[in-house]
Amino acid sequence: MSNLPSHIAVIPDGNRRWAKARGLEPWLGHEHGAYAFKEIVKESFAQGIRYFTFWASSEDNIKKRNPLEVAFYFKLIKKAFNDFEKDSYAHDHKIKVDFMGSWEKMFPADIKEIIYRIKKKTENYADRFLTLLLAYDGRTEMLQALHQFYQDNPAVKPTPDFIKKYLYTKDLPSVDLVIRTGGEPHWSAGFMMWDVADSQLYFTPTLWPDFNKKELAKALLSYSTTQRRLGA
Repeated sequence: MSNLPSHIAVIPDGNRRWAKARGLEPWLGHEHGAYAFKEIVKESFAQGIRYFTFWASSEDNIKKRNPLEVAFYFKLIKKAFNDFEKDSYAHDHKIKVDFMGSWEKMFPADIKEIIYRIKKKTENYADRFLTLLLAYDGRTEMLQALHQFYQDNPAVKPTPDFIKKYLYTKDLPSVDLVIRTGGEPHWSAGFMMWDVADSQLYFTPTLWPDFNKKELAKALLSYSTTQRRLGA
C-alpha cells in the first residue's frame, strides 16, 4: 500500500462495552484489549509504520474508576510489561519504547521499576518508536508545557517550535493518522492536542478488543486514499 502514515496514534475505546455485551466483568474487556494491542502494534510495524502511539489509560481512568477495576488494570499491565521485557521483539526490531503521562505520580512503584528498565534497555534504538500514554491527559501535558516554558523564558514570546520542545512528545513527529475505535466520534481529555492539529481522523464502530489486522487495513486504506489538504 502506498502513502502510508509515518505516525499512528490510537484511542482504543470500547473495552468495557465489549465486556458488558458478553456479560463479563469490565476488566476482562481490558484483558482482551491487551491482546488486540499486541496484534496491532506488530502489524503496524510490519506494514512499515515507524511511530505507533497508544493511549493506554487516562488520568481519570486511574482516579475515578472502580478501585477493583483499577487494581486489575495495574495487575494486567504489570504482567504485560514483564512479558514485554522478557521478549526479544523490541530488540529484534530495534524499537525504542517510551512512556508518557502522569504515570510517575499515579502508578505503583513495582510497575514504575519495570517501565524504567524497558526505557533504559531500548533508549538507543531508532528504527521504530512505540509510545504508551499512561495516566495521560492532554490538558495536563499542555499546562505543564506552558508553565515550564514561562519559567524558563519569562521574557520570550511563545512560538509553535518553542512550545513543542516542552511537550511530552517533543521528540516525536506530528501524528498523521488518529484511529479511534468504539463508535464515538469525539475527542477526549485534549488527546495530543498539539500533535494532531493536521492529522487525518479515522473513527470506527468496532470496539477495541475486536480491532484486528483487517480493521487496521481499512484504516490505512482510508488514509492512503484521502487527500490531506493541510489548510490549502
